[in-house]
Amino acid sequence: MSQLRIATFNLLHGQSLGPDGRPLALPGSTDPGGPLAEAVAALDADVLAMQEVDRHQPRSGLVDQAAVAAKAMGAADWRFAAALHGRPAPVAGWIPEPGVPGLRVYGPEEIGVGAELPSYGTALLTRLPVRQWRARRFAPAPFGLPLRVAGRRGLTPVPDEPRAAVAAVLEGPAGPFTVVAAHLSFVPGWNMGQLAGIRRWISDLPAPYLLLGDFNLVGAVPRTVLGGAAMVDGLGRRSAHPRPGRWREGQWRDGRWRDAQWRDGQWREGREARRARRTLSQRAVLRGWRDLARTPTYPAHRPTVQFDHVLSVGVPRSAVRATSTPAVGVSDHRPLLVVLEV
Repeated sequence: MSQLRIATFNLLHGQSLGPDGRPLALPGSTDPGGPLAEAVAALDADVLAMQEVDRHQPRSGLVDQAAVAAKAMGAADWRFAAALHGRPAPVAGWIPEPGVPGLRVYGPEEIGVGAELPSYGTALLTRLPVRQWRARRFAPAPFGLPLRVAGRRGLTPVPDEPRAAVAAVLEGPAGPFTVVAAHLSFVPGWNMGQLAGIRRWISDLPAPYLLLGDFNLVGAVPRTVLGGAAMVDGLGRRSAHPRPGRWREGQWRDGRWRDAQWRDGQWREGREARRARRTLSQRAVLRGWRDLARTPTYPAHRPTVQFDHVLSVGVPRSAVRATSTPAVGVSDHRPLLVVLEV
């Protein structure tokens, strides 16, 4: 048996905060990425998801924060997916770079590339061998919300912004598994749709799955959206003989189906129904999505709610050896660290 240290961290673009949660001045130009590097090194994570990551933004000292974090943790490979290219507006929102495509993905081979093009997004870093990478971008909600912004009193009207997710198939001690780093909208309902979209997006990648990130959803909501412990796109527990219906998009839909119908008190299976039932039987070990850590992560100076999650399917809670949300002095979120025995 060996241990894996899995972490997710919303960086707030590497902003250092005081004990009262107020922003501190950017460190000297000699090492603007120093506080972030120290925070990441202290986590000692094997896999790290990061959100609100800057790349060559003036506000964070023109640092490539994904590259800084990768060096600090000794990551063998990493990807940064730009949710947008542009600069933060003086009050709230973003000023996008005109004519620049929405999604660009950067890795170790692109360090220094596009330094004149500031960007912002999501990153996934790992010490493990990577079999496959993929990334996607989510459109913003058509409206925003008044939010609390670090360093400002009261509520500030904030428009929603594009979001990005990065997925990787990693080679772990027990074989391949899939990890996703995501940052979802703060607009209720819109973020749930994004989360459901991620579930479908990775359905062709190998299980077990680990979904890491700031979902802007609290409590049991994320795992409920993903299907709970009873159903996850056909990988969870389900009776082989439910009510009359059809198997579509991972669940039984009421109504007749020519390949599987209820007749004379029996469920008559056709080819597709038998295939669906075999899939359930073969994958019954995957009991559905679960929270591997239930602890508040926000605000960093006095955590009261959990926006940051480590969700899994195919990883039992008995594999969790430790969880923590260390105070690192960077960001208005605390990082969430889960230690797994595999």
